[in-house]
Amino acid sequence: MSTELNLVSELAVILIAAAVFTVISKALRQPLILGYILAGFIVGPHLGLFPQFSPQSVHEWSELGIIFLLFGLGLEFNFKKLLNVGSAAIITALTISLGMLAVGFVTGSAFGWAPMQCLFFGGMLGMSSTTIIIKAYDDLGYKNKPYATLVFGLLVVEDLLAVLIMVLFSTLAVSNKFSGIDMLVSLAKLVTFLVLCFLVGIFVIPTVFKRWSKYISDEILLL
Repeated sequence: MSTELNLVSELAVILIAAAVFTVISKALRQPLILGYILAGFIVGPHLGLFPQFSPQSVHEWSELGIIFLLFGLGLEFNFKKLLNVGSAAIITALTISLGMLAVGFVTGSAFGWAPMQCLFFGGMLGMSSTTIIIKAYDDLGYKNKPYATLVFGLLVVEDLLAVLIMVLFSTLAVSNKFSGIDMLVSLAKLVTFLVLCFLVGIFVIPTVFKRWSKYISDEILLL
């Protein structure tokens, strides 16, 4: 099958599976995200029901879906809301991350794992899936609840901490030792990247949209 036809057939299978399982989830009064997860599991390569899906194609489709989902969530997210719950979100996120890091390290040590493996295990336990939680809130109608802003702010802070943890642990795993210089270089790169993204996202893009607002509809914005 040609690349074009294979692309169309994969997209058709994904959409049909997603439609079927989201209808089932809706009938059972469950979040639609549960239907998407089940559809992905059925369509994925591990069950072998749809051999046209290779691990590589599943990875590419999943990344495309995450891009659209994060774009939609980003349209609704406001940094002013994050600032309003900043201290509570930061304290809660730090408590959860450090607590789960400690739990993971102790658990891994009890199984006889290496210290680096224990650290990675603790780091994974401390991460929440922002996209799934926000999508579930949206499906259940909780997005406008008073506590939703705090939860969203907490998830954003957790994501930032997750990036920091991944950079630190990756540097430590590659060097096999604690190198202060390597850590500082990695942190400097991370901070520079985040600051640039923040400045562009807060000042440049909104300014462009405001000046071109009369030419931009919702459809054009999505494009």
